[in-house]
Amino acid sequence: MDPMLAEKPVDLAALSPVDLHHRVAQFLYLEARLQDTHAYDAWEQLWEDDAIYWVPANGHDTDPERQMSILYDNRSRIKVRVEQLKTGRRHTQTPRSELARLISNIEVVAVEGAEVSVRANVLIYEDNLRGETLWAARNEYRLRLVDGAFRLVRKKIGLVNNARPVFTLSFLV
Repeated sequence: MDPMLAEKPVDLAALSPVDLHHRVAQFLYLEARLQDTHAYDAWEQLWEDDAIYWVPANGHDTDPERQMSILYDNRSRIKVRVEQLKTGRRHTQTPRSELARLISNIEVVAVEGAEVSVRANVLIYEDNLRGETLWAARNEYRLRLVDGAFRLVRKKIGLVNNARPVFTLSFLV
């Protein structure tokens, strides 16, 4: 490839706030679509090697190293979770839930080098044999720009009702 035609690296700090917000929003919409359509392999590929995927329990300011979490996965555990979902033998996902996510209130919180911290509200509609469930969350993300595309470094899903028992959270949140 001609080096003159190669895409220049994107400097996140040099982007206008509108352009950065648009790029972040498009990434979050992509991730939501992959989750909702059970595109497990494509979703897994969004994660960096140093990733953390976290759903706290019993509050939002807990320490996952000292207190129980609903989910606290590193990159290798994310892979195992995806492989389990792909087996088709998860009782609570037979048949698979129909999912639809709404993402709103996307805020770019900080830009540090090639990483951006983001907050967003998410509402997940789940329909399955047990009925319909709404899951509301305040999510926090750290995204890293790698080869011109965002990748997930950290995702914290703060379920609004995480102090109550969670019975069947068996899909990608």
